[in-house]
Amino acid sequence: MRIATWNINSVRLRLNWIARLAQESNPDIICLQETKVRDELFPEDDIRAIGYQHIAFAGMKSYNGVAILSRVPLESVHTLNWCGKEDCRHIAATVPGGVELHNFYVPAGGDEADRDKNEKFGHKLDFLDEMTGWFSNNRSAGDKMILVGDLNIAPLETDVWSHKQLLKVVSHTPVEVEKLGQVQDSAQWVDAVRRVIPPAERLYSWWSYRAKDWTAANRGRRLDHIWVTPPLAGAIWGAEVVCDARSWEKPSDHAPVIVEFEEF
Repeated sequence: MRIATWNINSVRLRLNWIARLAQESNPDIICLQETKVRDELFPEDDIRAIGYQHIAFAGMKSYNGVAILSRVPLESVHTLNWCGKEDCRHIAATVPGGVELHNFYVPAGGDEADRDKNEKFGHKLDFLDEMTGWFSNNRSAGDKMILVGDLNIAPLETDVWSHKQLLKVVSHTPVEVEKLGQVQDSAQWVDAVRRVIPPAERLYSWWSYRAKDWTAANRGRRLDHIWVTPPLAGAIWGAEVVCDARSWEKPSDHAPVIVEFEEF
């Protein structure tokens, strides 16, 4: 079982790249964020033509949006609203093996790491608190679960190009890292990617569009994650960031992240 997460930055604009990922990396499930399309306009027929017959999505016009594209059946599909907003940042489903899969798009948080001056940053922190509370109150570490998505936080020093220079930059501030750690503790989530790729190794999944040559600058951040609860930790087989996708024509600024599992 190969599961990918990818902030696609418009599913309709990048359908060809979903097809390419399917052909070259062969994920069984692709979880998308920032689909940027209303549900009635979601390109279901195109996705099925690529080979994903089971589709779940929650979208809105121009912003946010999440989707699960699957070659295996999806059951118990549901969404949750966070912070009192119906802004399409979460979708979940149960996949074969009784595994509950959660796909999240955590708010980016704006430009200033001060909730008193920046409402978007406060929204991000509150969203993380709600995630912690929901999993603590509604699920347990003994449940078979996978959490994926653009979590918009690079927690480790090796998840950013410069720890010192980014300590006050939204996505790597101590308060964000602390709150993401609380989410992780809520169900004893295991960072599946870092279980395979050692934490000492620098690893990024996002590179700004502002860099003229992203490969030369390589000022990346690891914002995209795949976590599992302890019952699935032993099934982790491999992990990769498909960095080449960042060089495809008119790419997303995020690269797909894939984790491979043995049978659940």
